[in-house]
Amino acid sequence: MSAGYPDFGLSAAQRRDAVFAHRYEYPGMDGERGELWCYGDALAYAPGSIVRLQISSSAARAELEIVRDGADRVVMLKRSLSGLRWQPAPEHCSIEGCGWATAFEVPVGEDWPSGAYRVTLSAEGRGGATLRGDHLFFVKPRPARRPGRVLQIAATGTWTAYNTWGGSSHYRGITGPGRNQYSPVVSIERPWCRGFVVLPADAPRVPVEFPVPPGAAPRYPHLEWAYATGHSNKYASAGWASYDSHFLHWAERAGYPVDLASQHELQFEPQILDGYDCVVMVGHDEYWSWEMRDAIDAYVERGGRVARFAGNFMWQTRLERGGRQQVCYKYRARAEDPVYRSSDPRRTSGSWEAPETGRPGAATFGLNATDGLYAGWGACAARGVRGFPIYRPEHWAFAGTGLAYGDLLGAEGHAFGYEVDGLPYVIRDGLPEPLPAGGAPQGLSILALGLSSLREEPVPDAAVDDRFIGDEEAQYVAELRYGDSSEAGIARVKRGAGMIVHFTRGAGEVFHAGSCEWVAALRRGDPMVARVTANVLDRYLGRR
Repeated sequence: MSAGYPDFGLSAAQRRDAVFAHRYEYPGMDGERGELWCYGDALAYAPGSIVRLQISSSAARAELEIVRDGADRVVMLKRSLSGLRWQPAPEHCSIEGCGWATAFEVPVGEDWPSGAYRVTLSAEGRGGATLRGDHLFFVKPRPARRPGRVLQIAATGTWTAYNTWGGSSHYRGITGPGRNQYSPVVSIERPWCRGFVVLPADAPRVPVEFPVPPGAAPRYPHLEWAYATGHSNKYASAGWASYDSHFLHWAERAGYPVDLASQHELQFEPQILDGYDCVVMVGHDEYWSWEMRDAIDAYVERGGRVARFAGNFMWQTRLERGGRQQVCYKYRARAEDPVYRSSDPRRTSGSWEAPETGRPGAATFGLNATDGLYAGWGACAARGVRGFPIYRPEHWAFAGTGLAYGDLLGAEGHAFGYEVDGLPYVIRDGLPEPLPAGGAPQGLSILALGLSSLREEPVPDAAVDDRFIGDEEAQYVAELRYGDSSEAGIARVKRGAGMIVHFTRGAGEVFHAGSCEWVAALRRGDPMVARVTANVLDRYLGRR
């Protein structure tokens, strides 16, 4: 252990590999031990439909269990499977899909409630090794009026972007001339990487959870743990296990009935929103399509209420091949995305803050990622606050908390980080106010504000290339805003803020706590975060 960091038994060379090497899951990676992989033919299913499971197994037999993963784990199906076989995948399955044949069909009961359904496959591998494969699908609600119920939209666009299975994601990959580029196109027709569906309770989160001494070289415990345990190095950046599940479990234990849907429903079945007074998004929710935003904007305009306890609203995507592929060129959008040079460049799959979109992120949710970003991660605000400093304690969301001006909300549960959303702002008479440049809706109120950074600050005793985050994001934003990605340009954009905001639009309203880690504070039992969450849900559901 150094500077208080945990020791996972790795050498210095292994720690460096854990942070910088491109690791990913692929068929045959476990060698003679054997493997068991699984994915489904869709993200979400209606009651009465069929879930088709594509399974590739080195063992001919396996045990299947499906549980509804709510506050209580309810076993819905157990079955012994036979006749399984190994199914190879194409080299670029992360882009094209695996193309496996269906191995087993699961009839979704008419009485299966909406929710998240976790699939566990287990088998005996060679030499007595235990093989396991995990998958997750949603049962979506039927369109109907559902007063008193919450509709949670799982951040499946972000899951898809970060999924490392098969080699390429929207972050790193095996594409391009040198087989070392991220892919702007990724498929949902592949297994989720290890750690997206289920995790041990002690898996580290991205923000460091102990004080880091000034001058200490940055370390990234979640990446070291992933390397040491065989999990994906993106397990803590996305997925059911790290984010979305924590809200559902908390809400059901607190007495809130919750239905679930994927982001695909927002694009292909936007009428699913019509029956709900309150729609919730949580955790790390970074990737959205134009059509998804249309669905939310229309819902709010006609009287819907959105509670967003999530951070990093950053990238515009496109869904293609009927939703089986997700497209996001990101940093390479202007150079490579053909839409950028089309007659309608608004759908260019880069940042929402790019001028060509004409649709800043704050117009939908009040905040955006480029004015916020990193806190408590590496050398980004490494010793900053872990809660939201309160500026407007009189707001109804803080009722019953006892919070006063300058107090911290969520410090006990580390609610602030690892990516946060903000706005351009100015402090007048001790209170933050949004500036017009951010595209915030008229009348938006900033309730809380903490500091973040778009790049890791220099550490005297650490080499520049020891920083995981690097300057790519800061350079991109500086070029986007000012046409200047030099050090001078970076200096203009590198300081950000994470905020809690509230605004009304049309007949509806939006509350946005712009932090990935809000759900982690719920999981840790932070009483103030729980009270604010309940205040928002109670108001939006019409409860007293």
